[in-house]
This record gives sequence, structure tokens and C-alpha cells, in this order.
Amino acid sequence: MNAHITFMPSTDLPIRAATETALAHGIKPDRCDILQDGNTLVIRLTETLVARVVQDVDGPRQGTAWFARENAIAQHLSQQEAPVIPLHPDLPPGPHEHQGYPLNFWLFVTALDAEPEASAVGRTLRRCHEVLQTFSEPLPKLAILTESLDLLETLEKRELFPESTLQLLRDRLVTSMEILSTFPHQPLHGDAHLGNLMNTTTGLLWTDWEDTFSGPVEWDVASVIWNAQILDEDHDTVKQILDAYRQAGGHVDSTALHHSLIARAAVMSAWYPILYPNPNEKRRMKLQHRLDWLATVNG
Repeated sequence: MNAHITFMPSTDLPIRAATETALAHGIKPDRCDILQDGNTLVIRLTETLVARVVQDVDGPRQGTAWFARENAIAQHLSQQEAPVIPLHPDLPPGPHEHQGYPLNFWLFVTALDAEPEASAVGRTLRRCHEVLQTFSEPLPKLAILTESLDLLETLEKRELFPESTLQLLRDRLVTSMEILSTFPHQPLHGDAHLGNLMNTTTGLLWTDWEDTFSGPVEWDVASVIWNAQILDEDHDTVKQILDAYRQAGGHVDSTALHHSLIARAAVMSAWYPILYPNPNEKRRMKLQHRLDWLATVNG
């Protein structure tokens, strides 16, 4: 390990877990560039090697089963040349665990400072869905929805939401899950918002497959258009994404999309106190917008 690397107090152990795992597989880190510091720490260790380390080891997700699903999905997509960031080829896919921290390793890609074209978003998502149809390993059904429903009990115990809000989220999740369970299911990204899509020198690449599950494709479509449709009312962008997805061979059912939009809002609201325990004013306003929309939308 490079002698010039300095560990920050809050990230010391996760960084050590990543660097020591890399060293154990014959890779000597020569840098420590922190790309993201949240529940998951993302660090660049060499010219090509990026590590993702779960820092919130006491959070709602325990163990490495969900990382294992992510790795399997990422490998399958990469082998079929889908538009995704691949796992790093010089380490076993894992998932790895060291000093109690789950982690995996990815190939570094160079991001462009340019917004992706809306039509390209729809095309690349459809391409991933097409490849995912041949993924044969079993995945949990509607996992992030069922997980969010269970999470409401924790929110109630910790008094993070008033009872009226908890009941609103519970009702919306239960109803949408019942309806979405009647539509065809296949492997999905699970959290297909634009923050998990990188515009790179090799094109648009999807990343962060840790929420992968089995469900209707409309869930991913709803995830990628939610902000544009509900928060920004940017209907032109929504239309371009949907048109491109359909032109690439995808089918979007309006009922499944509607209930996916509702469920997506409920899921994001349920996770807000976990992801953002001290939200700024902008985040508080976004949460309130979601809750207000959920209270008024026809379900």
C-alpha cells in the first residue's frame, strides 16, 4: 500500500478492509480516492480498481447475500455486453467480506460531464431488461417493496414517522404489491434512477445492482422517470424515455406503470429516515412532496 495514503477517521476501517482484500489478491493499491462516502463507501485504489464497501454494517441489510445477487447479475450482463459497469477482472467476483465489511470490486470508468440523452436512457434500460430475461438464478419477488413494508416496523419503533404517515405508506405498498404481483415478472435493476446511470467515455453504463429483484419491468421504468414526471413535471423527457424503451422492443403497461410510480414513492419515503437521518431543507421538501402526492394520487 502506498505510504502516502492517509485514512480519514470515519472511513479508516472500511478503507483498510478494501486495501487489505486487494493486497490479499496480489493487487497493490497506489491511491485512495474517495468517490462516494455514505452508507456505502466507494474508493478508487488503482488506475482501474474501484472498491465498494458497506459502511453501515448495523443497518437494515445484513450479510452478503444481496451483494452476491448484485455480482451474479453484473457478471451476466457484462458477459452479454450489456451497458453496465463490469466487475474488476483481476479479483474473484466475491462478494468479499473482511473485518466485518461486505465489499466488491469494479472496473473504473471515466465519467463525462454531460447529461445523458433521454432516448439513450430508455434504450439502455431496455437492453439491460432484454439481457436479464436470460438470467436463470432465482431472485426474490418485489424485494424492495416487501423490504420497505418490513422497514415500517422499525420506523414505528424509532418514532421516525407519525402513525398517519406510516399507515399511508403501508396502504400504498400493500395495494401496489397486490396489483404488481399479477403482471409478468423478470429480473430487474431494482433501483434504476439516473444516479445509477453513468455517462462515460464508453457510453451510458448502469451500475449499483444491489437492489435487483424479480418484478414487472414497469418498476424500473417508473424508477427512472419518477423525478421527471412527478417532481419536475418534465413530460417531454418522460415521453422520450418511454418512446425509446418501446422502440427498442419493450412493452410498458399503463396500469403497472401507475402502481409502480406509487410504490416507488412509498419505497423512497420509507427509506428517507435511514438514508438521510439529518436531511437538509431541499431533501425535507422532496420527502414532503412525495408524501403529499401519495396522499392524493388515485391508487
